[in-house]
Amino acid sequence: MSQLHLDHRKGLLITGLGGLILSADIPLLRLGEGETWSTLLLRSGTTFISAFVIWAVWSLATGRARTIVPGRVGFLVAGLYGLASICFMIAVYNTKTANLVFILAFNTVFSALLSWVFLKERPKTVTFIAMFFMLIGVGIIVREGLSSGHVFGDLVALLSTFILSTAITVSRSSGKDMGFAAIIGTILPMAVAAFMVSQNGYTVAVPGWIIFNGAVVTTLAFLCLAAGPRFLSGPEVAMFYLLETVLTPIWVWLVFAEKPSDPTLVGGIIIIASLVGHSLWQMYHVRKRSRMAGLVRHPI
Repeated sequence: MSQLHLDHRKGLLITGLGGLILSADIPLLRLGEGETWSTLLLRSGTTFISAFVIWAVWSLATGRARTIVPGRVGFLVAGLYGLASICFMIAVYNTKTANLVFILAFNTVFSALLSWVFLKERPKTVTFIAMFFMLIGVGIIVREGLSSGHVFGDLVALLSTFILSTAITVSRSSGKDMGFAAIIGTILPMAVAAFMVSQNGYTVAVPGWIIFNGAVVTTLAFLCLAAGPRFLSGPEVAMFYLLETVLTPIWVWLVFAEKPSDPTLVGGIIIIASLVGHSLWQMYHVRKRSRMAGLVRHPI
């Protein structure tokens, strides 16, 4: 098996695990029963502390201090993840969960376009086809948001998705491990949330859920997803947010009995079908390219 194929499988495993863990994020935030800025402060703070502990243990175990922020580009990536986190939290409290996660799945479209413009990784025709159908799906969801009063939350969710895609693209361009840089990005939302809480007061009814979310779920998900661009293209990494898109509405439906509206379900099904089809094609294409490379090296 070629190194290209091994790296690709490693990337699939890491980002797949990150996407699976991330699907628990929104349900845990909802269980905390807090207001936006108090929840963001507690979540960001526990994520930062947890990441620092992991870094310290890792450094002691290996005998060398691992780089937390790899240069100026690392600070840029950290800032982008921080901004995306702020927008995400605002969207959580201003739109339905199903609307939010389906719009977040649009990450793959933004990542493909940004990779094309800045990394010269031109999307294949099948990617353009998938993006076309995803645009239709997101359009249906946002239109439903207009009629139900969630348009602000939907647009903030879309902004969060774009910022996150930018972070993935910059990480991919640098070729560096941005796992800890993404966690350091929590300093920005933590500072903004601390200011807002100082003005409006602190309110979190069940802080245990938020602490668990920040210390375990968010930390592990960020580490995995931010490390993915070392091995996968931007659109491929973005594809694994599909796990959050598929699973989160199910958890919310089971825990809170919040059934998505019919237009949201239709738009979500279109987005998921487009992503699944594109993901399967992407994996087939990589395997085919790997086999061809093997034939070139071993013609007999």
